[in-house]
Amino acid sequence: MITTQSQDARYLVHFTNGTQAAMADVIPAKGGQGAGFGPHELMEASLACCINMWIRMQADKRGISVGPISVSVSLKRDDPNERIFEYSVNVEGTASREERAVLLQIADDCPVRQTLTKKIFFRRESEDASGPVAG
Repeated sequence: MITTQSQDARYLVHFTNGTQAAMADVIPAKGGQGAGFGPHELMEASLACCINMWIRMQADKRGISVGPISVSVSLKRDDPNERIFEYSVNVEGTASREERAVLLQIADDCPVRQTLTKKIFFRRESEDASGPVAG
C-alpha cells in the first residue's frame, strides 16, 4: 500500500510504502516545483522497473547469463481515447541471440503489464471529510 501526504509547497506530495519514500510533484508549467516525479512518470517507472526485474528473474530461472539490463518507457497520451506505453529493452552480457529473443518475449508478461491490460475499476474505501459518497 502506498500512502501520501501533501507538503507545504503547492502540489508537492510525499509518498511511502512504509519502508521506502519519495516525492511527487507536477512540472512548473502546471503550477508545481518539479521537485519530484510526476504522477504519469511514476506509472512509466512502475512498468519499466517491472520489465527490468522480470527479465532478470526469468533469466535467472532459465540459467541465462545476462549483464546490465536497461528499460525505457514512455506513456503516449496524444489520442484522448487511448494510451500507449512505448518501451525499449537492452539486455547486455553473454546471452545468445536466441536467449535474448526469449527474454524480450518474456518482458511482455511482466506482472505490472499484466495488471495494466486487465479491466480496471476504482473503489474509494473510506469517507472523506465531507461525508459518504453517494453511489
